[in-house]
Formats: sequence, C-alpha cells, structure tokens
Amino acid sequence: MNRQLTAAQADRAAGVLLGAACGDALGAPYEFGSAMADTAPVGMIGGGHFGWEPAEWTDDTAMSVPILEAAEAALAEDDGILDHLDTVVARWCAWAATAKDVGAQTRSVLAAVAHAPTAEACEAAAFERYERTGRAAGNGSLMRTAPVALVSLDDVDGLVAASRTLSDLTHPEPDAGDACLLWCAAIRHAVLTGEFDLRGGLALLPQNRAALWEARIEEAEAHSQSRFSHNGWVVHALQAAWSAIVHTPVPVLDPARNSFPAQHLQLTLESVVRAGGDTDTVAAIAGALLGARWGSSAVPSSWRRRVHGWPGIHAAELTARGHAVAAGVVAGDAWPLIPRLDYRGYGAMGVCVEHPHDPGVLLGDALVLDHVPSQVDAVVSLCRVGEQQPAGLAPDLHPSVWLIDVDDLAANRNLDFVLADAADLVASLRGEGLTVFLHCVAAQSRTPTVAAAYAVRHLGVRPDEAMRQVIAALPAAHPNPAFRGAIERIGVPPTSSTR
Repeated sequence: MNRQLTAAQADRAAGVLLGAACGDALGAPYEFGSAMADTAPVGMIGGGHFGWEPAEWTDDTAMSVPILEAAEAALAEDDGILDHLDTVVARWCAWAATAKDVGAQTRSVLAAVAHAPTAEACEAAAFERYERTGRAAGNGSLMRTAPVALVSLDDVDGLVAASRTLSDLTHPEPDAGDACLLWCAAIRHAVLTGEFDLRGGLALLPQNRAALWEARIEEAEAHSQSRFSHNGWVVHALQAAWSAIVHTPVPVLDPARNSFPAQHLQLTLESVVRAGGDTDTVAAIAGALLGARWGSSAVPSSWRRRVHGWPGIHAAELTARGHAVAAGVVAGDAWPLIPRLDYRGYGAMGVCVEHPHDPGVLLGDALVLDHVPSQVDAVVSLCRVGEQQPAGLAPDLHPSVWLIDVDDLAANRNLDFVLADAADLVASLRGEGLTVFLHCVAAQSRTPTVAAAYAVRHLGVRPDEAMRQVIAALPAAHPNPAFRGAIERIGVPPTSSTR
C-alpha cells in the first residue's frame, strides 16, 4: 500500500529517524555532564561515560530499530504494528544482552523476561515493577517512539493505540504513555504539514489528562530548557526538547552570510546538548520532531556521513527505511528499498568529465555507477539510486543529497542550504584526499548546479563564471531557473580558503 507523499513530505518523513539518530549521536559523548556555555563547541566525538565510537548512536535509536522492523513487517503482511510486539520484545532482549547502555527501568523489565520474551510477559513485568516501586516515568519509551508516527500517517487511531501500547511494554506510567502519544502526534503533523504543533495531540488524550499537559506545554514555552534539568523524567525530557525547539531562533535566509532557516535543526540539537543531563535522549527526542519539520535535507552532510549504530547499520539505511515505512513501501517493491535503479531512457549517456576547476572531481550521470572509474574513491549522488549502487563503497564514501530537479521551491524547501551543504560535502571529501564522482540522473541540472556551487564556495570562482564553465564541460547541461537563482545567491563559508 503505497502512500502518495509530496516531495516535501517525503523529505520530512525521511528526516524523522535521521534527526533522532543524529541528536542521539551528538549527545552521546556529553551524557550526565553539566550545562555548558552557549558558545561551547559540541560534536560527534565519541567517548563519554560508555565509550561510544565517534558518531555512534546509543540505546535511544537502537530501541527504535525493532519498532521500525515491526512497522516494516506490518506493511509486508498487511496487518498492524501491534501484531508484531512479541518480535519487538525478543529483539530488545537480544540487544540488551550486549548493549553498552540500557536504562535502569528498561533493563529491569527486559531481564525479567529474557528467558521467554513475549509482549504479554514484558508488559506484566513492567506493571509488576511499577506497582512495587511506584516508578515507571523515565524517558526510555519516549526516546524510541518515532517509528510509530511514520507508520501511522493516515491512521490517527492506530497512532494512539500503538504509541501507548509500546510505551506500556516497559514504562506503564500514564505520563510516559501520554508523552509518547503527544510526540508521535506532533511528528505526524510536522511530516504532513511542515509545521510544529505539540498541542494538536491534546485532543487525543483522556479529558482529565489534557489540561495537565496543556499546562506543561505552556511551562516549556515560558522557560528555557535549563529549568527542566531532571530530564531523565519523561515530563522534563519532553519539556526540555520542546523548550529548545521553540526558544532556538530560526535563522533568516541570507546565503551570502551562510544563514539558512534549515540550520534551526542543528542549532537546536547543539543547544540541547549544551544544557547537560541526559543529553543523548533529549536530543534524540528533539531530533525526531526537528527532522519531521525540516526534513532530511536539513541534516548536515558531515553528520549524515558518519552516524551509525546497532544493529550494524548507518544513517543512510535508517533514513531510507524510515522513509519507506512512511511511504508504505515494502522491501523490493520500489525505491528506496530496491537494489538498483536503471536510468537508461532518462537521458543518461554515461558521461564522465573532469570538473573544469578541479580534476579531482569528476562530473557525470547515473549510468557511470555501473562502471565507476578506478580512480574514484567517493561518490556523491544527487538523485535516487539503488541500495547496491555503486558497489564496493562504504556508506560514508557514498553520501546522497536530497535535491529535486524542479523549478518549484515547494519541492526543495531547503534549496539554498542543500546546495551550500552539498558543495561543502564535496570539499570535505576532497580535503580527505579523495577523488570524487558527482552525479545525478543525466548530468543536466543537479550535477552542474552543485559543481558550480563547489567552485564558488571553495575555489574562488564567480557564480556566473562557475556556471558557464561547468555547463560548457557537460554536453547536456541546462540547470533549471530555481537552481540558477540559488547559485547567484550562494556565499563562501567562513572557514573556506579560496584559490
């Protein structure tokens, strides 16, 4: 059952799990730390209390993967995500056996059922612990809930049932279930509309709970996230994430000064991490909603290239699978879950030429992916490709860029940011001493535009001259007007040294 998503909705759906994973990996090294200065640098440096690898996600994203798998199974078998809870619990137990970090509440529940992991046993163990201790309101269910929103884009009732049921498996406290429902509803709304709205989910809560959460939302909007320092508690975790989102200013669009609205995603996640405490979890929570609002195209390529984690997958695969669930795509049926896309008949001619200003960057079309030149170390794809194209490259050496070849800014909401970031991606790969193959379908619009952006931002070439020479090098090049306009607006990054 394929869902008809617009290009912008598809971008936003793809951003949900990617945003969560990036927030998670960004916050991991700083977990349990104190608040930092507003200007303190933060990065995916690894280390921290649990010895994370650089850009490795933690339990926050790891626990969402079995929920994603359940959503995929529901699509494949034409049933519901709640029909696959036993598999979710079994996967959690297998993960917890070797995981670097498992939350205390979650660890206790999963340990109690590890010998016979079923959803019924898990829920019973969770309720028994709750009744015995009176404690089950940690943030451990909210951090993993995002896949529910993706599989429920056209099913609000299903969203309500799944968000609360999946929370109750380990956190059967009303605040935890409410928080999951509210956040999933906000993610769903952001994917569909491109707007932040946390209050829309209040109508889905029991009437006696809605007023309580309205007051909590108002409190988050009235105060900075530092007020919500007990962010291991699900209420403070949600409030801290929402406070960071609403209090981080959205940059104005000024490409010449490297200012883009889409940077709100990165700036907010950095702000969350600087606030201290349970940094990875709050950033993962915030990242899911930020990704739903701004899209995968707002996530910096420097993050997309590196982020990875259990069960041995990278951000690109997580992003594709999240997008596929939102679009109702079953593996093997359609992009993004097919091995290869055949672009014969779409204008591709197997073109591969040197960039006029940098021979270490080759420009071409998608047919070259079947026989990538031997000197190429990295491929940057500006169009859809199959999961196995090109063969032999590690995920971090084959980053993709979300860029739609249409003269319609509605389809490329983050166009100026994407072009600047794509140019910086090429420059970063070149800075690592790599020969780069930059391509789209037929090297007509996207390839010459990004090639020109790279020349302007990193090689000191004037926009008009960069575009003229790149077009001259590519026989079929004719960038669309929106792309040409963006090149005229493009700026030079503050740290760039032109030549």
